[in-house]
Amino acid sequence: MGPGGSRVFVSHLAGVAVFDPNGDQVGRVRDLVAMLRLRGRPPRVLGMVVEVMSRRLIFLPMTRVTGVEHGQVITTGVVNMRRFEQRPTETLVLGELLDRRVRLVESGEQVTVLDVAMVQLPARRDWEVDKVFVRRGKGGALRRRGETLTVEWSAVSGFSLEEHGQGAENLLATFEQLRPADLAHVLHHLSAKRRAEVAAALDDDRLADVLEELPDDDQVEILGKLQEERAADVLEAMDPDDAADLLSELPEEDKERLLALMRPQDAADMRRLMAYEERTAGGLMTTEPIVLLPDATVADALARVRNPDLSPALAAQVYVCRAPDETPTGKYLGTVHFQRLLRDPPFTLVSALVDTDLRPLPPDTGLPAVTSYLATYNMVAAPVVDESGSLLGAVTVDDVLDHLLPEDWRERELQAGEEVPGAAVSKGPGGTPAGGRR
Repeated sequence: MGPGGSRVFVSHLAGVAVFDPNGDQVGRVRDLVAMLRLRGRPPRVLGMVVEVMSRRLIFLPMTRVTGVEHGQVITTGVVNMRRFEQRPTETLVLGELLDRRVRLVESGEQVTVLDVAMVQLPARRDWEVDKVFVRRGKGGALRRRGETLTVEWSAVSGFSLEEHGQGAENLLATFEQLRPADLAHVLHHLSAKRRAEVAAALDDDRLADVLEELPDDDQVEILGKLQEERAADVLEAMDPDDAADLLSELPEEDKERLLALMRPQDAADMRRLMAYEERTAGGLMTTEPIVLLPDATVADALARVRNPDLSPALAAQVYVCRAPDETPTGKYLGTVHFQRLLRDPPFTLVSALVDTDLRPLPPDTGLPAVTSYLATYNMVAAPVVDESGSLLGAVTVDDVLDHLLPEDWRERELQAGEEVPGAAVSKGPGGTPAGGRR
């Protein structure tokens, strides 16, 4: 889009790919940075927050943007790899402006911001927010019934005021297609206030998936701001091993209060998991693997494996046990791998297919031994069985990796000076990145 071209609504830029002039992808847009100005003057758009390789967030000045068109952003090809840090005078357009309640200057009526539009000024590379798309009427379940309209930036007031209880529906809509890990990354870089508001707007299952991908500090912070009944519901929706890890981070009285609000079976699973040392098979395992009775068929097993809520590691095999078929089960008989299920007729009994060659893991098996077991036998999950022969759960490779990587691996950034493929890193005198945000 050239100077003076058509305006762009910023929600359309969320997740859009950023390319250099050669067509190589640099990253994806995660937000825009603007500076609010006095006396109703439109905010100046300073740049974009771009997620590059290894999920690092960098700042791309608008002066380095040569085009915003056809669902893509084109840059000069030179980017500063310094990690983005928001300054006190800066505002995140998607993270902080959407869902705000502001007032129409002419009537004083309160409206909700659904989107904002930016435009490039004629004959310049500067961009500014000039339009606001708002909805009249209150939010909530009937929010779509309110009248919507687009007004000039100067026609609304209240953007500079701190708002408590700001909604997050429109912010979430811009990131609806993100995987939980990517949404967690976005959430981690919001302010604590916006993190709490976004968490409140997510449904229990989506929030549970996102919490599992966040650093421990963020998990505890978000859980602590939920009402206790909802916090218990979210914990129940999490994978049992992840929920147990989160509960272990809480003060004892908070942990007991939440356990008392959970369903008895879920609370019992949590207590059982927390009884094991953290870096053992018992502490790493999930208590919800696929368990089948001996008279189940291959068709039954494949139907269970097709469950879209299962992780690939858990869906890679089923465990055949005598009744009861919930952990801790009756006697563990063996494992049937997914590939074997695909090779046999649907009416075949799973009890005829069990692999009994691989020994299960005792719950007190240490992390190094668990890692060696998975690596030696090329497994993505392993059964955990107690002395009486009952299946307690399964350890998956993703949980093992979580404990092998550094504690702050989710927050690790690219090393200073590392380049993005397809993009150059501009250096100023003395090796300082040119155009940097000091």
